[in-house]
Amino acid sequence: MLAVTRYPSVEADDNQPWLVFLHGLLGDGHDWDAVLPHLNHWSCITIDLPGHGQSQDISVNGFEHLSQQLGETLLSCNINRYILIGYSLGGRCAMYHTCFGESDGLVGLAIEGGNPGLNADSERQARLHHDSRWAEQFRHQSLPEVLAQWYQQPVFANLNDESRQRLILRRHHNDGHHVAQMLESTSLGCQPQLGERLNTRLKHRNIPFCYLCGEQDAKFQQIALENHFPLRIVAAAGHNAHSANPEGFAAQLLTFLKEC
Repeated sequence: MLAVTRYPSVEADDNQPWLVFLHGLLGDGHDWDAVLPHLNHWSCITIDLPGHGQSQDISVNGFEHLSQQLGETLLSCNINRYILIGYSLGGRCAMYHTCFGESDGLVGLAIEGGNPGLNADSERQARLHHDSRWAEQFRHQSLPEVLAQWYQQPVFANLNDESRQRLILRRHHNDGHHVAQMLESTSLGCQPQLGERLNTRLKHRNIPFCYLCGEQDAKFQQIALENHFPLRIVAAAGHNAHSANPEGFAAQLLTFLKEC
């Protein structure tokens, strides 16, 4: 079972689903700390993904295994009705679980900056090579050194130097070997293209869905448009919208939750 932290709400209705939060690579459940106070009418649970936080010693051998771990964790927590909210890697996990996992209890899906997958074999091979090189750096270099390079990637271009340093300090507790293993096991290069399947499955099951992007995150806004995802923009934010503007992110999420 993956490590979890529960935030039950005394204001939540007994029949109301739980909000289940999944963080991105290098994060943990505490990444959502600034968002949760805005959701006091909902019972929430954060999950530490394999190789991260209190699940650091748990490994995974692919998306199917990860989806299985997620399902078993929710079952162990007696969470039978839930809304998945996933950022980046957590979003990809949530989309895969929706498409292929034991997700009978899923009644809503909110994805923040999660890539549904690559279309061409050449793109997947290039991504596998890209992630393999990063994994080797995580294994063999000091974590602060690798993180300083990691947060220079184009997807984090909106960060200023102060924000980068803050993230590096926040992520230095990770274990490079565990991060490398998770990065390789859940590389975008080994993820199936989920866009069309996801839309079909959500429509068939009549599950509300939204795709959240920071207004400065042009790449993932384009991904949303290409996949016909219902896009919601978080103001004054880049790729990690819930971190840059937790109040704005929560406001968009709460508007969506009225549909669930």
